[in-house]
Amino acid sequence: MYNLSESRRGFLKKSALLVSSYPFRNTLSDSLTFAPSNGVNPVELKWLAPFKAGIASGVTCGVCWPQGKVKKGSDFIAIDEKQQGLPVQSRPLAYWPDGSLKWTAHTLTTDSITAKQIFVKPGKSKNLDKKVLVTETSDTIQVDTGTIRCSIARSGSVLIRSIVRQEREIVKDGKLILLLQDQPDSEESLVIRRENFQGTIACVHIEQAGPLRSVIKFTGIHQSASGQKQIPFVVRLYFHHNSEAIRVMHTLIYDGEESQHFIKGIGISFGVTLKDELYNRHIRFVNSEHEGVFAEAVQGLTGLRRDPGKAITDAQLNGKSVEPNFPKEVGTRLQYIPAFGDYTLSQGEYNAFSIRKRTSAKHSWITAGHGQKAIGLAYLGTSSGGLAAGIRNFWQSYPAQLDVRDANTETGRLTLWFWAPDAPAMDLRFYHDGMEQDTFAKQREGLEITYEDYEPGFGTAKGVARTSEVMLWVVEATPSRETLLEMADTLQNPPLLVCDPGYLEQLKVFGGNWSRADVSVPAKAALEKQLDYYFNYYVHQVEQHQWYGFWNYGDFMHTYDPDRHTWRYDVGGFAWDNSELSTDLWLWYYFLHTGRADVFRVAEAMTRHTGEVDVHHLGPFAPLGSRHNVMHWGCSAKQLRISTAANRRMYYYLTGDERVGDLLTEQVEAARTLAKIIPGRKLPQGEDVNPTPHPLDSVPVGFGTDWGAIAAAWLTQWERTGDPGIRKRLLTSMRAIAAQPKGFFTGSSWLNVSTGEFTISQDKDISVSHLSAVFGLTEICEELVALVNEPAFTKAWLQYCRLYNASEEEQKSELGQSASKLNLQQGHSRLTAFAASHTQDKTLAARAWKEFYAGKAGIVLGKGKLVTIKGSQVLNPVEEDRTISTNAVAQWGLAAMQCLAYVGQYIPEN
Repeated sequence: MYNLSESRRGFLKKSALLVSSYPFRNTLSDSLTFAPSNGVNPVELKWLAPFKAGIASGVTCGVCWPQGKVKKGSDFIAIDEKQQGLPVQSRPLAYWPDGSLKWTAHTLTTDSITAKQIFVKPGKSKNLDKKVLVTETSDTIQVDTGTIRCSIARSGSVLIRSIVRQEREIVKDGKLILLLQDQPDSEESLVIRRENFQGTIACVHIEQAGPLRSVIKFTGIHQSASGQKQIPFVVRLYFHHNSEAIRVMHTLIYDGEESQHFIKGIGISFGVTLKDELYNRHIRFVNSEHEGVFAEAVQGLTGLRRDPGKAITDAQLNGKSVEPNFPKEVGTRLQYIPAFGDYTLSQGEYNAFSIRKRTSAKHSWITAGHGQKAIGLAYLGTSSGGLAAGIRNFWQSYPAQLDVRDANTETGRLTLWFWAPDAPAMDLRFYHDGMEQDTFAKQREGLEITYEDYEPGFGTAKGVARTSEVMLWVVEATPSRETLLEMADTLQNPPLLVCDPGYLEQLKVFGGNWSRADVSVPAKAALEKQLDYYFNYYVHQVEQHQWYGFWNYGDFMHTYDPDRHTWRYDVGGFAWDNSELSTDLWLWYYFLHTGRADVFRVAEAMTRHTGEVDVHHLGPFAPLGSRHNVMHWGCSAKQLRISTAANRRMYYYLTGDERVGDLLTEQVEAARTLAKIIPGRKLPQGEDVNPTPHPLDSVPVGFGTDWGAIAAAWLTQWERTGDPGIRKRLLTSMRAIAAQPKGFFTGSSWLNVSTGEFTISQDKDISVSHLSAVFGLTEICEELVALVNEPAFTKAWLQYCRLYNASEEEQKSELGQSASKLNLQQGHSRLTAFAASHTQDKTLAARAWKEFYAGKAGIVLGKGKLVTIKGSQVLNPVEEDRTISTNAVAQWGLAAMQCLAYVGQYIPEN
C-alpha cells in the first residue's frame, strides 16, 4: 500500500475505483420525473456507508445549491433511481448573499434502504402520515418514534426516565455519572478522597422536531450529594421515525483544577428491566476482530454435570426463551447454579481488553475472556427484550469500559464508561514544572531548544472538551449474533451519505480551489499517486505509533525523530500537531478530491478532536486554541489559528452536525479574547506590548492567521444566519485591509471587533510572515473573492498572491522594499496558481508549477523512501519515511490539489 514504486498501471486501476431549531418540511414525494425544478436539476447523493439491513436508523446529508436558484423556505423532495418518492426531512444550513439557499441538510431513514441511487430537488411536499411525535408536559418531553416511546426529564439528575416498547418498559433511569477524586492514582497517594456525581439538567431544549428526525439537547453540570458542581456537559439525543435506536452525542467540558480534580470515571448509565428467569437473561459483548461475540446467560445451563438437553442449551445459547421443561435432575437443582449479576469489559489499552464477572459485589471476580480491540457494544436483556448500547471508536479512545451490574435482580444496569474506572484516574496536569522559565527571556530560550512556548499558568486543561458518540437500541428480543455484528458495524461505521463531489466541484463550493482526482496524463497521475501515498502513510502511522486514547484519538504528531525512529512525542512543540499548517484542511480537501470514505472517516475523527480537545471552551482562554505541544492544551500560545472555523465548516456543511455547529458559533466573537491574550507577546518586542487595547473596543489583529480565522467565523455565521450585522463587519474588515498602505503586506492593525473596522496603519514598511496564509487564510480569501464583489479586496489579495514568491526585484518594484527571508515557498505556490487563474496569466501558471516542483521548504516529488527499521534499534519494527513531516505534507497536499485545480492544464510534462 505504501510502496512508492507501485506501477503506474496498478495505480491508475486503483484510482479509477477510488474516484468513483429550524422550520421543517414534512416531505414524501409522489412519483416524479427527473426534470429540473425552477431550473435546478436533482442532486444525486452518494452512499459511502449504506444502511445495514434490519438495523433501523437515519442519516443526514448536506446539499449545496446554485446561487439564486432555490428560494429561502423552499420545500424539497427525494426520489430514487426509479423515480419513486422517498421520505425526507429538510432544513436550511446556509444562505447565499442574495438570500437564496446555499446549503440544506436532508435526513433519510431506513425507508430508503433499497434505493441504489437517491436524488434531492426542490419540489412541493406533502405531509407524512406517520412521523416522530414530540409532545410536552410541564415536567417531561415525550418522543414517540412509532417503535419506542421515550420520556425525557426537564430537570433533575435523570435525563431519560423511561423507554417503552410495545407498552413494556425496557429502559429507565438513564443518567450521567462522574467519579471524581482529589489525587492521582500513584504510589505517593496514601489517602484518596473520591466522590460520586450525577449529571444535573440545567436546560433541555427541543432543537428539532421533524417528522423523520427529532433532536433533544441537554446542558448541565455534574453534581455530588454534598452539592459540589463540576464538569459541565452537553448531550443530544437523536430519534428517527420507526427506529428502535437512539443516537447520543455526549460532550464533557473540563472545568476543574488539574492538581485537585482527577476524573476516575465518566459515563452514561441505564436501568434495564429484567422480569424473566435468571436463565433467560443475557449478556453480550462484541469483539472487533474475528466476528467474535461473547454470549452468556446470567445463569448458565451449559456444561452442567446433569444435561438439561439440547433444545434447552441451544435456546439459551441463541438468546431464545428457555421453557421450564427441565429434566427432574436439573429442574430441582436450579437454585444451586450460580447467577452472575455483574460483568465488566475493560479496554485498558488500545490493543487489550478483558472480560470478568462475579455473582455480586460481595464476592470476587473471575476472568471470563480476553481480546485485543473490543468494538464497544454490549447487551443486557432477556429473551423478551433489552438494551444494546455501545460507544463509537471504543478501543481507539481507550481507556473505556462497559459494565453490567445487578443482572440477577429485577433491574439491572448497563453503564458505558467513556473513561474507565478500572484505569488510573485522568491526570491532566502539565508534564513539567516550568524549569524556572519565569521571564519572557528564559521562555524564549526554551522555545529555541525544544520549540515549546511555555508560560506559567497557560498549560492548563481548563476548558478543553471531549465529545463521544453512543448508540442505543431498545430491542424486543435478545439480538442474534448476526444482528449484534450488524449493530456493531453500524455503531463504528454509521450510515454515511454525501452530496456527489463531482456536483460540488461544478458549483465550485469552498471557493472552487479543488478539483476531482484526474490521472489522465502522467504528470497528474504522479501527483495523485503521491497524494495517495501520504494519506495512507499517516493512516499507517496512527496504528504503528498508537495515536489513540481518550484525549489523543484523531490527532497526528507534528515531527518525526529519525534518530530514535519515532515521532517526537516528548519534545516540546514537536509533539501533537494541533492543526498546525492546516492538517485538517488537507484531509477535507483530499476527501472532496477523491470522494473516499476512508478519507472522510479520518478527517471526521480529526475534526472531532481538534475542535474539542485543542480548544478552550470556557475559562480565560476561551474560545482560543492551543499551539502544538506534548499535551494538547500545553502550549502558552493560545491562538485563533487553531480554533478557526475554517477547519470545521466543511464537516458541518457536509453533514449538518449540530455539535460542530456549536463550535462554529463559539468562534463568532473569539477575537475579543485577544484583548487579554495578546498573540505577539512572545515576539522580541513582546514585553512592550500594551495589554490594554487601544483604541476602545479594539484588539491587535494580524492580517494572516488572526484575520483569516475571524473571517472564517464571520463568513460562516453570515451564511448560517443571514445576519446583516455580521455581513457588515466582515465586508468592513475586508475593505479596511485593502485600504492599508501595503494591503496584506502591512501585516497587522487594530480591529474594532464590534464594527469590523481596522485602524489604517501609519507604518510604511511591509510586515509579512511565512505562516500568515497557511492556516486557512488562503482558502477563506479565495472563497470570499468568489462570493462577494469587493474589487479592492480582490486586488489586495491578488497582490499578496503574486508577490509572496516573486523575486526581490519584483517585490521592491511594487512595494518599495523586498520581503526577505520568506519561507514555505512550495506551500505558497498555490497562491501563485490562484493569481494565475484569476488573471489568466500563463507565465504565472508556469511559475506556480516551478515553485511547486522545486520543493523549497517542502517536499521534492519522488524523494521519499519507505524503510523498515527492526531489531534492537527499536522497541517494535517501524516503517518510516524521513522526508515526511506533518507540516510539509499538509502544505504539499493543499498546494498540489490547488495547483491542479487552478492551473492543471499547464502542468509540465516532466
